[in-house]
Amino acid sequence: MTAYILRRLLLVIPTLWAIVTINFFIIQVAPGGPVDQFIAQLQGLDSGVMEQVSGEGRAETAKTEIREKSTYRGAQGLDPEVIAEIEKRFGFDQPIHVRYVKMLRDFILFDFGDSLFRGRSVIELIVERIPVSVSLGLWSSIIIHLVSIPLGIRKALTHSSRFDIWTSTVIIVCNAIPVFLFAILLIILFAGGTYFNWFPLRGLVSVNFSELSLMGKILDYFWHMALPTLALVIGGFATLTFLTKNSFLDEISKQYVVTARAKGLTENRILYGHVFRNAMILVIASFPSAFIGLFFTGSMLIEVIFSLDGMGLLGFQATLQRDFPLMFSTLYIFTLMGLILSIISDITYTIVDPRIDFEKR
Repeated sequence: MTAYILRRLLLVIPTLWAIVTINFFIIQVAPGGPVDQFIAQLQGLDSGVMEQVSGEGRAETAKTEIREKSTYRGAQGLDPEVIAEIEKRFGFDQPIHVRYVKMLRDFILFDFGDSLFRGRSVIELIVERIPVSVSLGLWSSIIIHLVSIPLGIRKALTHSSRFDIWTSTVIIVCNAIPVFLFAILLIILFAGGTYFNWFPLRGLVSVNFSELSLMGKILDYFWHMALPTLALVIGGFATLTFLTKNSFLDEISKQYVVTARAKGLTENRILYGHVFRNAMILVIASFPSAFIGLFFTGSMLIEVIFSLDGMGLLGFQATLQRDFPLMFSTLYIFTLMGLILSIISDITYTIVDPRIDFEKR
């Protein structure tokens, strides 16, 4: 198993390189880069920004040129010296292959540089925002698994019963509700929207968080996390519940279960001693993608609605602003985490079912 893990870790390097490389060149050739974004700000005729780029003596001249040439696209309509200064500021005075090699070298050293539009280092922004996304993804995943796995087992054991039918109906209805719509409904009902004002609407913790006792801090944290987490999990039960149910139904019908019953083993011994391990293999396989989905994709809308500054919102804003260092850094970190989680998933396979031996494959 050690040799297999080492091979998988070595495969992380070319996989990560390929993903980052493909995205780098696609984004580089796409219109609307950071230089275009900055020039668009200059079109707002902000004299303070103009003076920073072209100096006080050239600010009015540049603004006049912008007014006269409203058909601006890319570098059109601005003084060439101003454009050269902007490109130098954002590192676009270098050829694309030089920028690419520099990015790879920096990423190997985990040096992500500074944000182009926020005036702070990328690593500071990520460290500041990641607790929010980790909180949302972690608690949502835990709740979904704690509910879906036992519920799926119960549905498999009572297949086609009234319990199975009505729980399936409820799960399907909940899955059909968009996350953002349910989040808005929770705000209206419980966050001072129209009815009750039981939960806060903004932030991960309260303003006076540092003044609270240890127990007070814990309660305050979960008080703020209650509604965002509930909004995320409400539609997350369907896939895992039905996957668990179908896995157990498939295993229960196999010959080894019939043989175990013929030997006089109890149902609990058969279910949790034999069936559970085999049925959980598919569930474990789905965990990395489910966690990544909640952590990076599903949380963005929740972060926007509940005013939580997390990684999803940060990545979305970076994409809109074409903040390349921030965009590529978040992509690099997301991809690396996904690949590591995939390896952890394979390790968990062997723990659940020792018969699986990746070393011999």
